[in-house]
Amino acid sequence: MSEPGELRALVREVLRDLLPNGLPNTETVNLSADEDLAAFVKRLLDLDPDEREEIRSGRKRFRLATAPMVTVPATRVDGTERAGESPPVRRIEHGAVTESMVNQAARAGERLLLGHGAVLTPLARDRARASGVPIEKER
Repeated sequence: MSEPGELRALVREVLRDLLPNGLPNTETVNLSADEDLAAFVKRLLDLDPDEREEIRSGRKRFRLATAPMVTVPATRVDGTERAGESPPVRRIEHGAVTESMVNQAARAGERLLLGHGAVLTPLARDRARASGVPIEKER
């Protein structure tokens, strides 16, 4: 079996051949502050009609650089209050929380706060226990 990188490249090549407009162009944007958001919106408003059509059709997409970090009051999964602690928090609103996300939180010294739409994969739960990353579910 080939390396994962080689397999991904092969899949991309096949998709380029099969899709009429090729793969979408994805741009990573950093929206970590209000000023970043304001600048991004201004940039979108200044786009010419062709660029707007690329976004509308899905040929141009945007991806957030990282999840914004916020400090929020929370309760532990067991229902007890957190007293006076304020370590950095990575809030995940929806989707699957993966082992990779837990590894990133461990490197950054963060705890994870899961919103109502977020689910924790079994492998991520094991990784969190092994690396000491606290995970809390929002009530």
